[in-house]
Amino acid sequence: MAASSAPPLDPVALLDRLTDLIEVINQGESGLRGLHLIVDAAATATGATGAAFVEYTPSGGHLVAATSSLTWALGLPVDVSDPEAVRMLASLRGQQTLVDELPPESAAHFRGRGIQRILSAVGSVGGSLVGSLHVCFPDPDGQADAHQFAAMRYLAAAAARLYLESTELPVYPHGPEAAADEPQEREQGRDLFIAMTSHELRTPVTVIKGYADTLVERWDSLDDPARREAVRVVWQRARELARLVDRLLNAASDLTGVSDGSTGAPFDLARVLRDAVLDLSPDLRRSMRVSLPEALPKVRGDRASFSTVLAELVTNACKYSPDWVDVELTAGSDAYTVWIRVADRGLGIRPEHAERAFERFWQLERGDQRQYGGVGLGLYLVRKIVERQNGWVSLRPREGGGAVAEVRLPRADAGAGVA
Repeated sequence: MAASSAPPLDPVALLDRLTDLIEVINQGESGLRGLHLIVDAAATATGATGAAFVEYTPSGGHLVAATSSLTWALGLPVDVSDPEAVRMLASLRGQQTLVDELPPESAAHFRGRGIQRILSAVGSVGGSLVGSLHVCFPDPDGQADAHQFAAMRYLAAAAARLYLESTELPVYPHGPEAAADEPQEREQGRDLFIAMTSHELRTPVTVIKGYADTLVERWDSLDDPARREAVRVVWQRARELARLVDRLLNAASDLTGVSDGSTGAPFDLARVLRDAVLDLSPDLRRSMRVSLPEALPKVRGDRASFSTVLAELVTNACKYSPDWVDVELTAGSDAYTVWIRVADRGLGIRPEHAERAFERFWQLERGDQRQYGGVGLGLYLVRKIVERQNGWVSLRPREGGGAVAEVRLPRADAGAGVA
């Protein structure tokens, strides 16, 4: 049954929302937090079941903020390779589109979720398109009125204004406009990489050396349980060290070694995930609750890479969860995608940090969270692996506390590509 639309927001309530947005901008926190306020206001102002904002940069388009029935699309890449299509989009002040009018692969994303109609407006700065605002409805026969179009145009313009005010936007800054800063950033990144690498490698190497020395120097004085425990620790730390070296090498070269998803053989992700769970360290397995279906629709790509994806997501969730407990792994599918979710009840993630968490070397900066260490490469590598297999990944706050990391991959029987 299709979800019903919410009643439109009255003008006074809309003004209150816009006042909240202006106050956020005045406080200097006008990045993703501001975009989330806008998409939330767009949904309630138009009576829509969900809203989203798509950002466009020279490196491509991505859905960076969403609410309600569109949160599943967070991180979704959007094809903007056709300059003429982008120019046409930038000229639109407001448009209503039926899902049936979209390309078949895109329509499948929405129709399976009860979305039949989309209302869109664009935001531009200096004549250049920076993003588009979208709201969705379950009724194919509805028609947007003048008030809805006016609210959408106003909010899309407000979103464009954020891109003039905030140093946190765009969320995906990679492209020609950032090229001038690349040498300095590369030098700083190299220094940070060396410093963090030396710190992270020191711990497992020290532990391995200590236990190995004990085994060599005190073998005859140790009983059998003590020897077994020392060997177990060396084995576990050596595995962690090998994984860390792989991560560092991948990040240093900005390559993951993963082939394009379109060339991989179809495989059942549920089976691969079950095998990947067994490959996790005992500490991580003890912290997890696993709920996987017997089988999932097949996806196409590099099946071996999902051991890395799962390990990074679970490690990240456990690291920021109290006592490394209550981390849940689930998976499922819809008409077009197969999804994996790793949810925790840990410290959570602020909306404005949800995309920054995927940057190389980025970590939460609050003092009470620095105790957890790490080099800030896990989620960066996850995004690289997943996007090279035509999927996308997102991180968002979890209702009731904690965070949810979600990976979506196109079903092999629905065709490759997500844009």
